[in-house]
Amino acid sequence: MTEVDLNAWIGRSQRIDDAMDVGHAARIAATLGGPAPKVGEPLPVLWHWCYFLESAPMGELGADGHPARGGFLPPADNRNRMWAGSRVSIEGTLLAGVPAYKTTTIKSIVEKQGRTGSLLFVTLVHEVKQGGARVIYDEQDVVYRAPSPPKLEGTEPAPSAAWRETVEPTSVWLYRYSAVTFNGHRIHYDFPYVTEQEGYPGLVVHGPLTFTCMVQAFCRANPHARIKHLTHRGLRPLISPKPFDVAGTMVEDGLAHIWAEQDGTLAQQGEIRFEA
Repeated sequence: MTEVDLNAWIGRSQRIDDAMDVGHAARIAATLGGPAPKVGEPLPVLWHWCYFLESAPMGELGADGHPARGGFLPPADNRNRMWAGSRVSIEGTLLAGVPAYKTTTIKSIVEKQGRTGSLLFVTLVHEVKQGGARVIYDEQDVVYRAPSPPKLEGTEPAPSAAWRETVEPTSVWLYRYSAVTFNGHRIHYDFPYVTEQEGYPGLVVHGPLTFTCMVQAFCRANPHARIKHLTHRGLRPLISPKPFDVAGTMVEDGLAHIWAEQDGTLAQQGEIRFEA
């Protein structure tokens, strides 16, 4: 078999336009909680992940429900896909009902060796523009790992929290988030697939959904904070329907550490830089 030069995918770019429909905002609000923004009102932080959706036809999906690799994204053999982390800069206000577009560029592709085998890291840069200005700069790390038993137990203890909320990840909630993000990844809603094919004990909570809950908890605890930059890193998956906590604490003026924990150990961790 001819070896594929993955470097050929670096620099590839695609654009997705979106009307930022307020009807869709209402569906997101019904899933995540809170009021639905009206035309011209700000969308909450990280709601851009529920817009600019890829609409791959059914015939172009892979066995895992994602668009088949080898088109815009590089081929990754039969590896399983995970969202490893993000770095998001909030440079402006994304408004509901006002047309916008997102440009996605493949920044880097790196092969690494992990404890469970070979890992392929693909870093994507998403730039969201509205009204002629960039309002969001979002780097995402996607990792493809060879089929192997997933790491389910946490090893890093959770720190003391200044605020905390408990989340109950029901299968209906996961399904609705898959729906509002048009995410066909079967690990989030297809119990036979996720348990028999990928080796998880149950449905996997979306990494972006967990991080969104972490940020929402921060916003409720600090309602006057204006978020400027966020980072997060996934440490292990969370499995439905077992509850988990999202929590955080202030480190210094303008900087908070946030995390998701279960049974006293971390599943995700991140930080928020903000202005009061």
